[in-house]
Amino acid sequence: MRVTVPEAVNPGQRDALVMAHVDLVKAMASRLGRRLPAQVELSELVSVGVLGLIEAANRYQPSLGVPFDAFARRRIHGAMLDALRGLDWVPRSLRKLQRDLDGVLSGLRHTLGREPEAEEIAEALGVSTAEYEAKLDELRLAEVAVVQPSGTGDDSVERLDVAIDEDGPYRQLERRELRARLADAIRQLPERERLILAMSYEQEMTLAEIGRVIGVGESRVSQLRTQAVARLRSMLREWLEPLGTH
Repeated sequence: MRVTVPEAVNPGQRDALVMAHVDLVKAMASRLGRRLPAQVELSELVSVGVLGLIEAANRYQPSLGVPFDAFARRRIHGAMLDALRGLDWVPRSLRKLQRDLDGVLSGLRHTLGREPEAEEIAEALGVSTAEYEAKLDELRLAEVAVVQPSGTGDDSVERLDVAIDEDGPYRQLERRELRARLADAIRQLPERERLILAMSYEQEMTLAEIGRVIGVGESRVSQLRTQAVARLRSMLREWLEPLGTH
C-alpha cells in the first residue's frame, strides 16, 4: 500500500501566507495585551507572534484540508504564551494575595460544601466586599488565561491553560491530565462565571460586550472573570497537593 505524504507549501506560498496574516498576529496580541499589565510591551507580543506565524507557514500542509487561519492561531498563541511565561512580571504581593485567596476558597468550599459567594469570601479574608472587589482588580494584573474550544460541541469550556504562578506545580503535570481536571473544575463554577469565561475566551468578546449581555459594567465583568480564575486555581491546587507536587 502506497502512503501519500502531504506536501508543505513552497517558499513563495509560505511568504504569501505570512504577509497575509500579519494582521491576525496584531489582533491576537491586542486581545491578549488587554489582560496584561502595562509593562508587557505589545510590540514584544507581536514579534513573538510573527515567529509563531512563520513556524506555522513552514509546517502548513494544504492537502490536509485544515484552513491556515485555524492552523496558525494555535501556534501564534503558543508563541506568545511561551514568551510571557519567561517573564517574572507578577509582584510578590500579588503572589501572596493569590495564595491567600486560594486558601480561603479551599477552606470555604469544604466548610460550605459549595462554591462560596463573594460576601463569604470577603468575610473570610477579613475585608469588606468593596475591598475584596478591589483585590480582584489587583489580581487581574496577574491573570493570563487562554481558552480554546474543544471542538466537541459542548458549550462549556473544555480547554483552558492558566499561566499563573508558573514556578508552581502546573508545569510538572501532563497537560492532558491537567486539562481534564480543569474541564471538570470549570463545570463546577457558578453559571454566570462559567458563561463569562466562555464569552471572554472562546468567543473573544470584549468586557463591554459581555457586560451588555449579562447586564453589568466592564469593571464588574473583569472582577467576576478574575474570581472565576481564582476558583479554578484553588480547585487545581486542592488536587495537586495530595500528589506532593511543589
